[in-house]
Amino acid sequence: MTGGQRDNELGMWLEAFQAALNARDIEGVRALFAADECYWRDLVSFTWNIATMEGREAISKMLATQIEGVLPFNAVVEGVAREADGMVEGWFDFETSTGRGKGHVRLKDGRCYTLLTALQELKGFEEPGGRRRPEGVVHRAIKDRETWTEARAETARTLGVEEQPYCLIVGGSQGGLALGARLKRLGVPTLIIDALEKPGDAWRSRYKSLYLHDPVWIDHLPYIPFPDHWPVYTAKDKMGDWLEMYAKVMELDFWGSTRCVKANYDEAAKRWTVTVNRAGQEMVLRPAQMILATGLSGISNIPVFPGAESFHGVQCHSSQYEDGASFAGKTCVVVGSNNSAHDICVDLWSNDADVTMIQRSPTTVIKASALRRIAEAGPYSEAGVEAGIDTDRADLMMASLPFRLKEPIDRRNCEQIRKEDAAFYERLAASGFQFDFGEDGTAIGGKYMRRASGYYIDVGGSDLICDGEIKVRSGVGVASITAQGVVLTDGSELPADAIIYATGYGPMDGWAEMLISREVAEKVGRCWGLGSDTAMDPGPWEGELRNMWKPTRQEALWFHGGNLVQSRFHSLHLALQLKARMEGLDTPVHQPDAIMREPLGLAASREMASQEA
Repeated sequence: MTGGQRDNELGMWLEAFQAALNARDIEGVRALFAADECYWRDLVSFTWNIATMEGREAISKMLATQIEGVLPFNAVVEGVAREADGMVEGWFDFETSTGRGKGHVRLKDGRCYTLLTALQELKGFEEPGGRRRPEGVVHRAIKDRETWTEARAETARTLGVEEQPYCLIVGGSQGGLALGARLKRLGVPTLIIDALEKPGDAWRSRYKSLYLHDPVWIDHLPYIPFPDHWPVYTAKDKMGDWLEMYAKVMELDFWGSTRCVKANYDEAAKRWTVTVNRAGQEMVLRPAQMILATGLSGISNIPVFPGAESFHGVQCHSSQYEDGASFAGKTCVVVGSNNSAHDICVDLWSNDADVTMIQRSPTTVIKASALRRIAEAGPYSEAGVEAGIDTDRADLMMASLPFRLKEPIDRRNCEQIRKEDAAFYERLAASGFQFDFGEDGTAIGGKYMRRASGYYIDVGGSDLICDGEIKVRSGVGVASITAQGVVLTDGSELPADAIIYATGYGPMDGWAEMLISREVAEKVGRCWGLGSDTAMDPGPWEGELRNMWKPTRQEALWFHGGNLVQSRFHSLHLALQLKARMEGLDTPVHQPDAIMREPLGLAASREMASQEA
């Protein structure tokens, strides 16, 4: 197919799609989608939600309730169409009655296979950038002119005291700061609170050897990208300093040393009553919207083992671990075998401690270099930058694929990695360390989206395990703790001067239970996971991450978390939803029906994986 033919096919489809929508011809829209398999992923623009409609029937149901609030709909092709995997695909700009957005479509035999519609801005409430940037000063003589410094000081004095914020963000690390920056640009009065003193302290307080496992190209924050000399992998203290700078430059209103004590929503007043402790002083805030940006993980999961109170040495959770220097020459046991466990074991080893890892269940292990090889073929890379793909476009490119279609890609990537790193996995298997690639071969890609646990991105720990420098006891658990060590479930005992529990965290909804109530937490339900019906991610299938960056069953309560790329990308969608509510726009939310997935063929996948291993 020639370039002109591709452009013509894309243009004709988009013209027909626009015409059918504006004619309120739902059957006509339905006919433009592939009959056997099709997906429409919408980010706020049609559904006021983050939702994927799978199949013609789901698309029809969505339009039946949402179409009136969208029209008129206008769309214009952006750039040229391209051909990939036997499909024609391309970008378009669109407008609805409420906002403007970016769209992407893949056409199979002339009909839509995947459609992305992503809201970018609200009409009448555009961000003040570019030609809309503020003047900053009035160029005429004014007596008692208020300076920028005085205005910032006045806001700091009054917000949360004399004037209540519209939004309260609980959590001031990258997620809370990214969302705060978006809301600031949209003119939404927002206060960010964090139990730690300064922005970035959540990173500074981690163990000193920590580096980000994700490369720089996916880690940018909104509006201010890292400079082009920034290292590929960022040290945690360097990241902390960047976040502190970011909060200052973006003029975010931040209360440090402020702990949220309790919260209650007044249904009649449509306001939260939030009690906080600010540097020892109890205060009450009354925001209209509360966002929990306390990180992807919830409260520390600290196991209770018989006899733990009798242990004579040091016990701590990985969240409390800072530095291995104090354990030099000591015998240490680390319970757990995922990212934090490996990093702590390496840190202890580097400080000349004798280290044993207790691995209770198999771990998915992928070398950081392998993930880098895969990433370098995609938009989040130096090659992507050189090709003119900026971060915003890269985010949309990744969002254009619904989660169900990412699974076969994750499997192909996993198969490629297993072949290229076969010698590494042979060494790891010989060490006795137990590893897997997920129930259906989707490896880290699947585990992260489904459960956000169960994996290690290898940055050196696996070599130490293979060489016997870090000892591992696999397939056993902790039966009890004695004064001098750990008794395992096979009856053996490990002597220990210190026990570090790298046992992870509870789900994000645990914060809702702790800060609000169990009733609200149960009402909201699970946070994270797709409903894949795999371990720790029970069905039915929802097709999007549960309760993240979108309305929950508790009015005015939102969850914002995930890695840096998710915090950056979805902070826009959450900010637009909050701004729309502040301005009193009609925001009818559509939630697609959860569905039972087709069988994944897990038994066959396991058999294939065991044969290849």
